[in-house]
This record gives sequence, structure tokens and C-alpha cells, in this order.
Amino acid sequence: MKEQGLKNVYDSEKFRERGHRLIDQLADHLEDKTTEKSHRAIHWNTPDEELRFWKDFLKNGEVDSMFSNMIARTTYVHHPHYIGHQVSPTAPLTALSGMISSLLNNGMAIYEMGMAPSAIERVVTDILCKKIGFDTNARGFLTSGGTLANLTALLSARKAKISHDVWNEGNSQQLGILVSEEAHYCVDRAAKIMGLGEQGIIKIPATDGYEMDVSQLESSYRNALKKGIHVFAIVGSAPSTATGVYDDLDAIAAFSEKYDLWFHVDGAHGGAAIFSEKYVHTVSGIDQADSVVIDGHKMMMMPTITTALLMREGKNANATFSQKADYLLTQEDHEDWYNSGKRTFECTKNMMSIHWYSMLKLYGESIFDDYLTHLYDMGGLFGEMIEKETDFELAVTPVSNIVCFRYIDPVMEMQDLNALNEKIRQKLLEDGTFYIVQTKLRTVHYLRTTIMNPLTTYAHLSLLLETIRKLATTILKE
Repeated sequence: MKEQGLKNVYDSEKFRERGHRLIDQLADHLEDKTTEKSHRAIHWNTPDEELRFWKDFLKNGEVDSMFSNMIARTTYVHHPHYIGHQVSPTAPLTALSGMISSLLNNGMAIYEMGMAPSAIERVVTDILCKKIGFDTNARGFLTSGGTLANLTALLSARKAKISHDVWNEGNSQQLGILVSEEAHYCVDRAAKIMGLGEQGIIKIPATDGYEMDVSQLESSYRNALKKGIHVFAIVGSAPSTATGVYDDLDAIAAFSEKYDLWFHVDGAHGGAAIFSEKYVHTVSGIDQADSVVIDGHKMMMMPTITTALLMREGKNANATFSQKADYLLTQEDHEDWYNSGKRTFECTKNMMSIHWYSMLKLYGESIFDDYLTHLYDMGGLFGEMIEKETDFELAVTPVSNIVCFRYIDPVMEMQDLNALNEKIRQKLLEDGTFYIVQTKLRTVHYLRTTIMNPLTTYAHLSLLLETIRKLATTILKE
């Protein structure tokens, strides 16, 4: 029976009771998955089946089982067999900071609607800027995901590098950006939202190792100029989402300086390497970027969706959206860093800064080093395991925790191998013991893993290969 009345909605004792019960359920879930009492990494249902279940539950389901069903009927990112998408098994602490954000609901567009989280955000972003290697002129802010952060960075680039005020007056000139063909699709999306079109997205071919071929930058840039395209920015991937391969940021930085281009680093996945003593070399040159994106919900154990956008010159962050809302935002004669609505695409955003701050306060920066370093180590180990097998093949030697590989049979044609690996992945999904994903690189179908769980071991990865081998044998007999 539904609870009636607003008094019940805001009843603190009922909230306390339900909250304690939910914390117990979540703690049990965490123990169940991390200790592998449950062998499954995903509870797979078809979209139609799942839709039917929740439609029926809204009418007929027991209220007391609502949260338990939500927990059970989904993907278990804390299970060591979850090695699929780039979503972190969150530190349990952030469930508590998330609860604070949801209950206090400070919108944060202006300081008075988010005093503590606004100040906390400044502390966190200053730490990130310093870790990148920026000086005290740098500024940053948090925003809702890498896609929005990349779009905001490119808007800042346009504002800084194009003399015409496109934001306020529009534009008729063809503008363009340089970006690797292996870059995340959200960069293309951002460019198209900005009106650059296909012709304004100048794709730099990748090498055989899937990093941007920097030897082709000069010719690509000059060809764009001949076509009348005003190139204003270049994007480096740290790393590419599909392969986990980093672009040569030092070389890109040198090129951007030569032609006075805005240098943006999409470090949504691997920018957190700034914290890793062992792997910081992967982001060599990041300190020369004009802007950097780092996702907290990928390699920093935070919940979706929270992203840092850091800029070498803080004045650029403040100039991106030059418009006036008199009822909210007034012109100031000093840097009002505390009014985030002036710098972010969102007017309202949640108190995401408290996730970052809580992790730093309780565990310190070293926890991010521990996490990323271990997972990158495991990516390298998995690559070594695959190379020793005659019936598996790597797409590229892993340099991060992303590993692309496929099952092979020397007598099968590529088209048949593609179909086989696609079927293997679907069988894995339906079985639920492991959760991995897939990608296509230069027409070749690969299985793709992202080792996100620090509890994933050699034994788990070995079992995955054996499971795939058995599935392949079964499929080939059908």
C-alpha cells in the first residue's frame, strides 16, 4: 500500500528506519559480490523482459522488496568478474557522501545555494591543477561527465582562440579541430553541437599501435588551411577509450605551440595517472595542455557522474559563457570562483565535490596511486597471459587497464572469426558469470575488457580465458 500524505514523505523516523535497512542491504550486497559468494557479475534480462517486470512491480510489487529488487536485477560493478565498461566499483564511502548530496540538494549554480560544496570544489580542483603541474593561475571546476566537460573545454578553446565573439554573435567562418581517429566519440559530438560539422572534425590517422600519428599533423593542418578551415584546437587522448592507448602528448603540445592552437587533453579515463608514480609517464606533456578532463567515476572510485575540467589559465574558464542573468549572476570586479554557474554548462549541479573531498580527507592522494597502479598492472599481466595462448590474440599490447583481444582459429576466415567472437560475448552476457564488452577495430571484432575492480586477480582472468575457450568450442559444434 502506498504511503499517503506529505507528512509521511518527510517523516525523519521512517527515513531513519528505511535508511538503516538499506545500508544493511547494500553492505550485504558489497560483501556478497566482493567475496564472490555470488558467482555472477550481471543479472541479464532482455530489455522487454526487464520493462515488463518493473511495470508490473509498480502496480503489484511489495514496497519492502523494492530496493532489494533494484540491487539484484542489474550489473554488479563490485564483483571481480566485472571487467566491462569504464565505470568504477565505487568506494563505499561515496555512497554516504552521495546520500548527503541527495538530501541537502544544494544546487550550486550560485554560492548561496551551495556554500560548503563550492568551497570544497575549489580545494579539490586546486589540488588537481597542482598535480597536473599547472601554476597558481590555473583553475578548475567539476561538471556532469566527460562528454559535457569536453564540450565545455572546446567552447573555451573557441572563445580564447577565435577573435570573433561566436558565443554572442554567431559565426559564418568554417572552424575546425584536429583529433585522432581513435578519440572518443563525444569529441565528434561536441564539435557537431558547436556547428563545426564533419568538415570541421579533422581526423588524424592512428598508427598501427592505435595512437595519433603525429607525423601527419603538419600535412593535415595545412590541408585544412587550404580548404579555408580555421583550426583553433587539437585534442589528445589519454587514453583512447577503445584501446586504452595514450597519444604522444609532448609531441601534440609542441605542435599546438607552433601554431598557437588550444591543446586539450581528454584524460577522462587515464588522466588520473597524474597520481601514479609508476604510470605518470603515460601523461607526459599534460602540464602543457590548456585544458584537461579527468573523470572521478572512472579511475578514482567515485559514483557516476562527476568530472573535473582543469584549465591552465583560470581566466579562460571564466570567459567561456559570457552572458548575464541579473537575478542570479552579477558582474564582479574580482574573481568570483564561487559562482559555478558562470563556468559550467549546467546551471544546477549536485554536490559532487564532496565525493572527491571525502576520499582525499579519509584516504589521502596515495589511494588513487594504489588504485590506478594496481589496475594498470593487471592490464599488463592480462596482456602477457593472452600472448602466451595460441588460440587468443591481442589487438595491441596493453598500456593501461583496457585490453582488447579475440579468440582465434587459424582455419577460419576473418568474417567468421568476427561472428564467433560476437557470439562468445553474447553468451557471456547471458550466462552472467563474467561481464565484458566488445569493440571493432579496423573491421576486426574484439572482445574488450577494462579491469576496474582491484579485487580482480590472475585466477579470475585465467578463468575468463578458459570460459571463452569452452564457449567457442560449444558454438563451433552447433
